[in-house]
Amino acid sequence: MPTAIVTGQPVPGSSLEGDLRSLGFDVRVAADAAGTQAQLAAVPADRRVALVDARFVGHTHALRLGLTDPRFPLAAVPGAVTAQPAARQQLTRVLARETPAYDAQPTEGQAPLAAGGAPALAVDSLADRVATALDADGAAVHRPELGSLVAAVPADPQARNEARQAVAAVDDEAVRLKSAVKSRDGFFTTFFISPYSRYLARWCARRGLTPNQVTTASLLTALIAAGCAATGTRGGFVAAGVLLIASFVLDCTDGQLARYALKYSTLGAWLDATFDRAKEYAYYAGLALGAARGGDDVWALALGAMVLQTCRHVVDFSFNEANHDATANTSPTAALSDRLDSVGWTVWLRRMIVLPIGERWAMIAVLTAATTPRITFYVLLAGCAFAAAYTTAGRVLRSVTRKARRTDRAAQALADLADSGPLAQAVGRVAGRGLPGLAVPVVALLGGAAVVACSALTGFGGALPVAGAAVYVLTSALAVARPLKGALDWLVPPFFRAAEYGTVLALAGKAGVNGALPAAFGLVAAVAYHHYDTVYRIRGDAGAPPAWLVRAIGGHEGRTLLVTVLAAVLTASQFTVALTVLAVSVALLVLVESIRFWVSAGAPAVHDEGEPA
Repeated sequence: MPTAIVTGQPVPGSSLEGDLRSLGFDVRVAADAAGTQAQLAAVPADRRVALVDARFVGHTHALRLGLTDPRFPLAAVPGAVTAQPAARQQLTRVLARETPAYDAQPTEGQAPLAAGGAPALAVDSLADRVATALDADGAAVHRPELGSLVAAVPADPQARNEARQAVAAVDDEAVRLKSAVKSRDGFFTTFFISPYSRYLARWCARRGLTPNQVTTASLLTALIAAGCAATGTRGGFVAAGVLLIASFVLDCTDGQLARYALKYSTLGAWLDATFDRAKEYAYYAGLALGAARGGDDVWALALGAMVLQTCRHVVDFSFNEANHDATANTSPTAALSDRLDSVGWTVWLRRMIVLPIGERWAMIAVLTAATTPRITFYVLLAGCAFAAAYTTAGRVLRSVTRKARRTDRAAQALADLADSGPLAQAVGRVAGRGLPGLAVPVVALLGGAAVVACSALTGFGGALPVAGAAVYVLTSALAVARPLKGALDWLVPPFFRAAEYGTVLALAGKAGVNGALPAAFGLVAAVAYHHYDTVYRIRGDAGAPPAWLVRAIGGHEGRTLLVTVLAAVLTASQFTVALTVLAVSVALLVLVESIRFWVSAGAPAVHDEGEPA
C-alpha cells in the first residue's frame, strides 16, 4: 500500500485525508519538516510515497492523476509530490536540503488559482519546493495536464473559500470519464464506440475488473468470432461480424479503463500491443477456413492481407522512429498537412481514408456478415493498398522536402527494425563503408524485388529463387553497412519486410499443395510477431530484442535464403512440412523471449494515445 505523508497543520473541515484514503493511500501526518523526514524514513523502501500539503484544496481526480499513475517514477501537482521506490533516494535527498527553509516563516500573498483555473504553487509549501528542487536537480518530474481540475494550496481563508468554490463548479467525475477516451481516435471509434464504451469502462472499474482482464476478454471474443467464421455458414459469418465488433468495443474499453483507473502495467502494455494483431490475423485465418469449407481457397488472399497490413505498420513505425528526435524537422508538406488539420471535415476524412483499426474492423465485420470471404479480402486488400499508398507517398514527400538531421538514436532504431542477421552483418563487414545517400533505399528495394520476382515468376523447385535470395543477402548487407541517416532510409525496414513475407507467399503459392499456404501464414505470423515485439521495445526505450535471438532466427535475409533453398531441394509436400517446422520453431523462440521480457520488472509501460493503423 502506498503511503501519503500530510505535512503541516491540519485544516478544520478538510476532506484531504479521506480523499487520500479513497485513493488507496495509508495516510500519516507530520506537523513539521522534521516529522516529515522521520515519517519518510519509516516508510518501507518498496512503497510509493507522497508528500501532500495539509492545506491542499482540489479535486480528488487531480490527486489521482498526480499521485497514482504507475508510469512515472516522480510526479507532482500543486501541493503534492510523489516518488515510486526507484526514485525514493532522490526525494529523500531533496527533502533533507529543503527542511531548514521549511521551518522558516511562511511567505504571504500566494494566489490559489491562476487565470483560467490553472493551479498555482505556494512558496511556503514543502511539497511544492521539493518538486521544484527535483526539477533543478534534473529529475524527470511528471506534471499531468489538469485542465479544468483544481489543485492549489491557498494562503488564507479567503483564498481557500475561492478554491473550494472552484472545486464545486467542476464535476471531476465527468472530467475523469471524458479523459478516459483517447485524445486522438478514428471517426468510427469516436462516434460509434467511445460514447458508450467509456461507461462500460467505468462499470468495470467499479467492479474491480482490470484492463488486462478486459483485454483478455477482447481476445477471446475475437477468437470465438474467428471460430464462427471458420464454420463457413451464413449464420456463422453473421455471428462472426457481430462478435468482431464486440471484440473491438472491449478493445477500446481496456484502454479507457486503464486511463479511468490509472491502471497501467508492463504486462498490460505487452497484451495490448500484441493482442490486436493476434485478433485480426486469427480472424483472417478463420475467414480462410470458412471459405475452404465452401470450396473456395482464399489462403493466398488472407496471407496477402496480413503481409500488406504488417508492411503498413512497419512504414508507420520506421517513419516515426526516424523523425522521433530529428532537428530542423520542417517541410512544406508538413505545413500543408497542419493547415488541412485546421479544417474540421478534412481531419476526419484523412483519418478515415488511412483505414485505421476501427474503420477496418467495422468494414470487415459488415462484409463478413453480408458477403463472402473472397469479397471481404478483395475489399480489404484494395482499401489497405490505397491507404498504404496515400500514407507512404505523403511521408516520402515530407522526407525529401524537409531539412532534417537524423540522430544516432534514430539510426539505431532503424537498424534494429531492419532485423539484419549474421549473413548481412558478415557481408556488410566485407563491403566496407556501404552506399551513399538515396542509393540505400533504392538498393534495398531492388534486392527485395529481385527475390520476390524470382520466386513468383518461376516454377516451384527451381534454383533461380535461390540466386535471387543470394542477391538479396548482398543488397541487404550494402543497405545497412552504414548508419541509416538518409532522408529516405526509413523505407529500408518496410522493404525488407515486404521482401521476406512476399517471398514466403510466392513460394507457398507456387507449391500448389494443400497446407502450403496455411503453413506460410503461420510462418509469417510468427516472424511478424517478432517484428512487432521489436517495435514496442524500441517505443519503450528498451532497445531491440537480444542479439542472440536475432542470430537464432537468422535475420530477415537468412530466413529468406533458407526458405528459397528449402523450396529448391524439397518436394512441395516436404516444403509444406518444413515451413510448418520453421514456423513453430520461430514462434517458440520469439514468444518465450518476449514473454520473459514483458513480464519482467524492467519492461517499459508502453502507452499509446493515438489509434493504430
